[in-house]
Amino acid sequence: MLYNWTVLPTCLPLVRRRCHTCASGSFRTGGKFRVNANHKLIDAWLLALCTGCGETAKLTVFERAKVRSVRPELLDRSHHNDPGLAAELLQDPVLQRRNRVALDWAGAWRLDTGGSDHLGQDAIDVSVAFAARIPVRPVRLIAEGCGLARAEVERLLAAGKVVSGVRLSGKLSGDFAFTLKH
Repeated sequence: MLYNWTVLPTCLPLVRRRCHTCASGSFRTGGKFRVNANHKLIDAWLLALCTGCGETAKLTVFERAKVRSVRPELLDRSHHNDPGLAAELLQDPVLQRRNRVALDWAGAWRLDTGGSDHLGQDAIDVSVAFAARIPVRPVRLIAEGCGLARAEVERLLAAGKVVSGVRLSGKLSGDFAFTLKH
């Protein structure tokens, strides 16, 4: 039987960036935007607060763009401080590169296994889907989903009892499948 697991975000991730005021390395965003128009040009920023001192940093969404070139739906969502738009924009690699930031997903996701009926079986086939691009170690997902220690999963992997079409070392943020034989 094939089991479907899903990695779901629980909140917005921390933004890794050095604070100019207190030298903290992380910012928290709540989905607030600042939009500024100057004649036919418009700017938009996603606001983030330093976790150390509360200083505000602006992550550039677009700058000096012609009003007609901005999608009306994007502009409307940013005017209404849509947290869903903030989540989409934070995962955009272009926005991350432009603002020189990285995301810290620690404590901002959970694994939904759909129940525990797979725990007592000798062999299980699992398909893991990601609801967002959350980089997670597959060994950690397997350990959490099967109620095993990570060292035990590493041992099973080395013994060839965990089989997958993708490499299970390192971090993954895309869908994958594996078979576990006890």
